[in-house]
Amino acid sequence: MQIRNVKILGTGKYLPRRQVTSEEIDRMLGVPAGWTLHKSDVRVRHFAAEETSSQMGALAAEAALRDAGLTFADIDCLVCTSGTMEQPIPSTAALIQEAMKQGESGVPAFDVNCTCLSFLVGLDLLSYLVHAGRYRRVLLVSTEIASAGLNWEQKESAALFGDGAAAVVIGRAGAGDSAKIIGSVIETYSRGAHLSEIRGGGTRLHASRHTEETAADYLFDMDGSAIYRMASKLLPGFVSRLLNPFGMRISDLRLVVPHQGSAMAMRLMRRKLGIADEQLMYITPEHGNTIAASLPMGLHEAIRQGRIVRGDRVMLLGTSAGLSIGGMVLEY
Repeated sequence: MQIRNVKILGTGKYLPRRQVTSEEIDRMLGVPAGWTLHKSDVRVRHFAAEETSSQMGALAAEAALRDAGLTFADIDCLVCTSGTMEQPIPSTAALIQEAMKQGESGVPAFDVNCTCLSFLVGLDLLSYLVHAGRYRRVLLVSTEIASAGLNWEQKESAALFGDGAAAVVIGRAGAGDSAKIIGSVIETYSRGAHLSEIRGGGTRLHASRHTEETAADYLFDMDGSAIYRMASKLLPGFVSRLLNPFGMRISDLRLVVPHQGSAMAMRLMRRKLGIADEQLMYITPEHGNTIAASLPMGLHEAIRQGRIVRGDRVMLLGTSAGLSIGGMVLEY
């Protein structure tokens, strides 16, 4: 089964109060003026100062509920779809529920993690459960504090990231609604598993073994050029496998909402897939790479800015550590 009668009921977003410009990143990295903007195309990103992941997620979730005209009492499942976690135990979803002051609700709360594709994977999985009637309405929350784990010695990757949260409420589409999820594909090529990773913090390199000598293992490590080369080869065939079963082409889509990995990734996507400028939802300059939150943030901004309206066909598309590629076509 591919088509699911599932509708996006509301979206919300939260950005930390602290704004960090490209000029400030230049100074932090000790590079010439203008280097960060040239390399990343990120003019400003937000870094969490006092906010926690769960607090940011709660604020985005509450905004999505308001947008949908709902309250938490209307939700029967809360899923955190993030690439980072606030703490190893319990799930970040449980902490978001607590931050929303719903600790006595009994609403199931759990995490889905596929790093940068966590939102897409969570939406894919939970849409089947909504379509089947297991849940009526699900609140999906992506909340990321990338700044906590950046390796400032790796200048090009450190310049890319920002913090923030976004949330989406989904429910069963009504009899008169055209909204639906048309199809989705997710693929993993683990020969690229170590091109983007944080080696420490799990059971192999437990936090108790953290020393000055091993500190870099507990920070984000990425070979951006190798990921670019791998994605460049895989993306065209992947998109064909996503669209061809439905007799669709890129030109049939109103908008493509990509994971905002980097300006280089956006250029690759445009060139390899033939996406017109007006079809691409590009929010990198004002947000940076917010890991899994970038897809729902892009979707939220597309709706808010009127780039898509009800009935439009939209593709969500991205890559993540793994190396994984994910795509979904939906009718908003």
